[in-house]
Amino acid sequence: MSKRNSQAAKTAARERLRQERERQAKRDKVKRQAIVIASIVGVLAIAGGISYAVVQGNKPSYWEEAKNDKLVKPANTTGTNGTTVVIGKSTAKKTLVMYEDPRCPICAQFEQTVGSTVDKDVEDGKFKIQYVGASFLDGNLGGEGSKNGLSALGAALNVSGEAFLEYKTAMYSTKWHPEESDDKFKDDDYLIKIAQTVPALKDNKTFQNAVKNGTYDKWALDMSAKFDKSGVTGTPTLKMDGKTLTGSDGQNAPMTVADFTTAIDAALKA
Repeated sequence: MSKRNSQAAKTAARERLRQERERQAKRDKVKRQAIVIASIVGVLAIAGGISYAVVQGNKPSYWEEAKNDKLVKPANTTGTNGTTVVIGKSTAKKTLVMYEDPRCPICAQFEQTVGSTVDKDVEDGKFKIQYVGASFLDGNLGGEGSKNGLSALGAALNVSGEAFLEYKTAMYSTKWHPEESDDKFKDDDYLIKIAQTVPALKDNKTFQNAVKNGTYDKWALDMSAKFDKSGVTGTPTLKMDGKTLTGSDGQNAPMTVADFTTAIDAALKA
């Protein structure tokens, strides 16, 4: 091989090496740019995710938004925002005010033990009932079953006072009332299932649609606010003429038929 050919070969080799280095440099540059772009996109995605989380975290809950809903008052109510619920014969001279929270286990015990006696006394015209519903257990335990249960009771009240009382009895029954920590009443389908045991509510589409659509959610919140302003701190609480009725312990609501009868008879005579 001549020196000329050898030199040409070396030159060609150096040129190929230079071109390869340039191509590699371009590939490295593109790769670095891709990494930078990916990093920027990642940062933006994280920032976007954080922003979304912040927005969602600051977004009002369903029940907070329901405060601004248009108020729909159930039939068979009177007073401010339809939160005066009185059931019984107009000839009854006195009214028993009952404060209850749908999720309250003690309310359930009271209804299971004394409820039928209360209903009979109302039917006999011994006194009227004024119902005040609460939802403080949602705040104490977390959840929304008390508010949702109140809304469903409003839907029952819209049908009739009798349907309201029967539905309330069913909700507090041993079969349907959940444990205090179990937020079953947040489930519309569960509330409708309970209503199937009440003749006036069974297959009642108006009632069912009201429960599903939250027709009386705003009313439930207003009712709960009425309880909060009442000064009553626990449920069940029974009052007549502004005085709290208690059982034999002198502190808590009467939880037996005997204690209730004794307390109510004394209150009616006062």
